[in-house]
Amino acid sequence: MNRHLLTIDDLGVDGLHQVLDLTDRFVEVSQRPIPKVPALRGKTVATLFFEDSTRTRVSFETAARRLSADTMAFAPRGSSLSKGESLRDTALTLGAMGPDCVVVRHSAAGAAHQLARWVDAAVINAGDGWHAHPTQALLDAYTIRQALGSLAGARITIVGDIKHSRVARSNIAAFGALGARVTVVGPPTLMPPAIDTWNVDVSHDLDTALATSDVVYLLRVQQERQAEALLPSLREYSDRWGLTEARAARLPPGAVIMHPGPMNRGVEIADSVADSVASLVTRQVANGVAVRMAVLFLLLAAPEQAADPAEIPTPDLEAADA
Repeated sequence: MNRHLLTIDDLGVDGLHQVLDLTDRFVEVSQRPIPKVPALRGKTVATLFFEDSTRTRVSFETAARRLSADTMAFAPRGSSLSKGESLRDTALTLGAMGPDCVVVRHSAAGAAHQLARWVDAAVINAGDGWHAHPTQALLDAYTIRQALGSLAGARITIVGDIKHSRVARSNIAAFGALGARVTVVGPPTLMPPAIDTWNVDVSHDLDTALATSDVVYLLRVQQERQAEALLPSLREYSDRWGLTEARAARLPPGAVIMHPGPMNRGVEIADSVADSVASLVTRQVANGVAVRMAVLFLLLAAPEQAADPAEIPTPDLEAADA
């Protein structure tokens, strides 16, 4: 594994499989009465979130603590950023405190890459603008593998605001690398200009796409990222691209439903569908902790000299418990 995790491309196919395989071990740890191992004792993981977050921030902090790492939380509100301090000076200040890893979320695409140049610590991108969210893609891939057995040959339909979604970009990269066939569905105004160069099928007809979908992945309508009116109304969006109970009934047997959260119930997804047995939303959240444990372990505990991710040994978690 590379020194940083900034995009899915930092992993490659072997690295993707390595993270997913190692996650199996950390899922087992998370199910123990005391879900903790001393694998990262003495390490410090700092979280640097410039955008609001609940799931991702808490998930990383929980993952670090379950690995026995110390945590350091930083929020821009009430910090020197509110006094005009630059991101670079904030990064240098944080770096001087000596964390081994910095998990960063920022509204600007490329912010995680810049941070990786300024600090000596490993950097994990927890979301940068419209660009990337690699650990969300990893937990989504792991959840699909749990449900279907493999992503190879899986038909995955991603629905909604593709244009503004870092989740969509990272998921398309991860799912495609693992052998899935991805279709994106949504309003033409919410498709990226260069979507025809992506390795996806494009449709604007959700009803047709649902009939052949093994996975339906619904994206949140991100009104806060839209600088212009790209939808007539949320009601019209729900009527044409929302997963209603009637639409969910058209899915093939065994198909599953996913959403990265937070959900706009009644817009992207009906209440009854969100709470149905086909919904994996809560499982995504639970798997997020184990996936992030695997990422932190590989960045901070695995041999840095290993050129091939496949050569990094699986940790002996039983021995670590002793």
